[in-house]
Amino acid sequence: MTTVAQDKILLDIKDLKVHFPIKKGLWQRTVGQVRAVDGVSFDLREGETLGLVGESGCGKTTLGRAVIRALLPTDGDVNFRMRDGSILNTRLAEGPQLKDLRYEMQFIFQDPFASLNPRMTVFDIVADPLRVNRIAKGKELEDKVGEMLKLVGLSPSLTRRYPHAFSGGQRQRIGIARALAMNPRLVIADEPVSALDVSVQAQILNLMQDLQEKLNLTFLFISHDLSVVQYISHRVAVMYVGQLVELAPTEEIFTAPKHPYTQALLESVPVPNPAVKSTAKPLAGEVADPANPPSGCYFHPRCPFAKDICQVEAPPFQEVSPGHFASCHFAKELDLAGVAS
Repeated sequence: MTTVAQDKILLDIKDLKVHFPIKKGLWQRTVGQVRAVDGVSFDLREGETLGLVGESGCGKTTLGRAVIRALLPTDGDVNFRMRDGSILNTRLAEGPQLKDLRYEMQFIFQDPFASLNPRMTVFDIVADPLRVNRIAKGKELEDKVGEMLKLVGLSPSLTRRYPHAFSGGQRQRIGIARALAMNPRLVIADEPVSALDVSVQAQILNLMQDLQEKLNLTFLFISHDLSVVQYISHRVAVMYVGQLVELAPTEEIFTAPKHPYTQALLESVPVPNPAVKSTAKPLAGEVADPANPPSGCYFHPRCPFAKDICQVEAPPFQEVSPGHFASCHFAKELDLAGVAS
């Protein structure tokens, strides 16, 4: 595995699992488990943006919520390097440790129309985390809220308005201001631009990049839109049925994928030229059931390169080239087509 200086790693996830019990009958006995996240491992370096992609239902959002402890993981380690240099396993954190974690990690939600309380003014929305954690009050609180709104490109004169008075892009800026009010170091952005118009998406992505540079933020950017991920990410992780199947620098993922599922995702992106006909063939079969996944490689029922070993033996998540990891028995042998740089 490629070594990275420990003081550069902000988040180190090892074999993370989030399973939801399936209960049936009068006594609600547990008869199975939905493996929403099933043994995920990766690290996140300070100051970088890691894009997390995959089909709907693959476990992306569940993973993000488990990292920030909005969900309690079933197993595994989520090691976060705190400001003082100590390492906190967020899965085991409780009480004062969880409170400290809220200063370090924050969440940007997908839907700016649903994530803001319609009965609260912009001032109250942005000021709420500062009040709850007793960070500021009075004139200091007003100044801090105004500063956060300026930071995201909004006028402090708008603080007394309610969310309904704003467009989708402005609402998402308010959500970003609220997330940054606590001065976090890690921000988990769950599909932050998917509900916005394309032109507004570009504005929000540029804002996030500017904020990252100004504040030295680290982003875990969750999305199903590969073009957005390509634009904003330093590295990309690909998920399939709760597992990571590939992780690499962005350019390598898009030009030289090493997993057949990654190739299929890239081929599914439409070319913005009506004269160009797609030659991509749709994947056979259906996405595996996370409550009853197939044996061996979860992708083998749909994989055009599958062999006997794929049906019985789960492939290791291995480094196939420096910094490029893939979960495929034949990752070093396959010559897969990516997309043009």
